[in-house]
Amino acid sequence: MEKKNKHILVPVDFSEISLVALDQSCNMAETVSADVTILVVIESHSIDIREVASELRTKVDELVAKTRIERPNLKIKSLIETGKVYQKIIETSEILNVDFIIMGTNGSKQPWRKKVLLGSNALRVVRVSTCPVITIKGVNVKKGCDKIVLPLDLSEESREKVNPAIELAHYFKAEIHICTVIDSNDSFIINKLESQVAQVEKFIKDEGVNCHVKILKGYQVGKTFADTILNFADSIDADLIVIMSQEELGFTGMFLGKTAQEIIHSSEIPVCSIGPETHDDQYSFTPY
Repeated sequence: MEKKNKHILVPVDFSEISLVALDQSCNMAETVSADVTILVVIESHSIDIREVASELRTKVDELVAKTRIERPNLKIKSLIETGKVYQKIIETSEILNVDFIIMGTNGSKQPWRKKVLLGSNALRVVRVSTCPVITIKGVNVKKGCDKIVLPLDLSEESREKVNPAIELAHYFKAEIHICTVIDSNDSFIINKLESQVAQVEKFIKDEGVNCHVKILKGYQVGKTFADTILNFADSIDADLIVIMSQEELGFTGMFLGKTAQEIIHSSEIPVCSIGPETHDDQYSFTPY
């Protein structure tokens, strides 16, 4: 993930949450010396595109100018595109070869910005993006990223998060907190999971990243796997939760489907969704 010019793409529709996402993006960009590109996508067949584009250009230029005054050392620019929202986000991210897409998670009632944020478009972005996608729902913006939560289970897909998490930790100079849930009394499953988590912990530390492990025994009544992970992340004041943008099948059940969407929709902490091919081969974790 190390690049000469680090770059973050931020879809913005001027709703409160999209501006929070922009603020968080700028915080992260300043921490890692990255450039920021604001992307506004117009998607409508019932309005005058030229009139809306002119209005938006004025608003975007004002936003960029304001940000440059507040953050004089930040390199920020903007783009306005017309088309299908998720397609333009993906297309732009690939053209610019960005490190991250960072986007808010609430919708909007404006006709030109409907479905820009989390909903069908954002889930499509998460699933098909060739770079990590960080979704933001909470409005409390923090500076930088110091603690990354890495949920793990027994599945091969779950373990694929280890290498990208290491890249993220190096990128942000953060520490990793492994969290797993044992919802079984089977000594074989317990021993296997504990052994694998210990291997992951050692591998992460060998790569020069500070790492902590939390093994939780079962779920609280009425709570899901997602609830358990979110409660843990809250308890350590985490800055980022890493999940895979595909199904993780283990004894904990499906991770993308219901659980991953629950984490994305419910988390007040930013969530980074990693695709199976979004990371490079700098690290190779296959100890089991």
